[in-house]
Amino acid sequence: MTICTARPLVDVQGLEVHFGPVSDPVRAVDGVDFRIFPGEIVALVGESGSGKSISALALAKLVPEPAGRIAGGSVTFQTLEVFKLKGSELRKLRGARIAYIFQEPATSLNPVFTVGWQIGEALRLHRKGVKVKTEVEKLLADVGLPNPARTAKAYPHELSGGMQQRAMIAMALACNPDLLVADEPTTALDVTVQKQILDLLVELRKTRGLSILLITHNLGIVAHVADRVYVMNNGKIVESGETKTVLRTPQHDYTKKLLKAVPRLHKTNE
Repeated sequence: MTICTARPLVDVQGLEVHFGPVSDPVRAVDGVDFRIFPGEIVALVGESGSGKSISALALAKLVPEPAGRIAGGSVTFQTLEVFKLKGSELRKLRGARIAYIFQEPATSLNPVFTVGWQIGEALRLHRKGVKVKTEVEKLLADVGLPNPARTAKAYPHELSGGMQQRAMIAMALACNPDLLVADEPTTALDVTVQKQILDLLVELRKTRGLSILLITHNLGIVAHVADRVYVMNNGKIVESGETKTVLRTPQHDYTKKLLKAVPRLHKTNE
């Protein structure tokens, strides 16, 4: 899919995120630029510790403080300058405009509340006046969960890993966000369920017009779903472009090493 539009949904310029003392910081994100256009799936790829997740958290000003801090750069979401937002303005952005799903649904869901109650909490906060029970069941049906009324009454431990992740996606969709950030959404799942979740994300992009930022270290997943890819190493973007171009003709040595690390079913002479 080729995205042709003049204005990006998200425009990140010169992003700097530091940890540790100001005098000698660890530069977790070191001058990163990237863009996400409406209706596009963009992958941010790199090994653990490369700065992918911290970059994603910075989009909604969610970098954990005081351990970390946004040290420079800018994030523009549509017309909003995110780093200038405070209080209620930030709360309106988080969840309602930018939503997140994470790699461990079992730890992201609260074990003492039902799935329906947790999805309903987002509705109560951001969509006052909506019929919560009806909307929760609709969201669960939209993400392919069987018997939504029964699932809404279930506690997280009563669901499989794939069902938990679908419930997390339903929660993220509750406020009709413009951008869904999926941080390693398939890592804890078996291969068959991984494909189901990826196919679901692609379908949601089509039906809801979502933009998706996919955080992953798996180039096989990138090839399956992403329109464009940014490759990240040691806090910097080292390569970017349309997915097919980057995967077929990588230019940076780090990208080439990531591709060589992808398991293959046949032996090659490379």
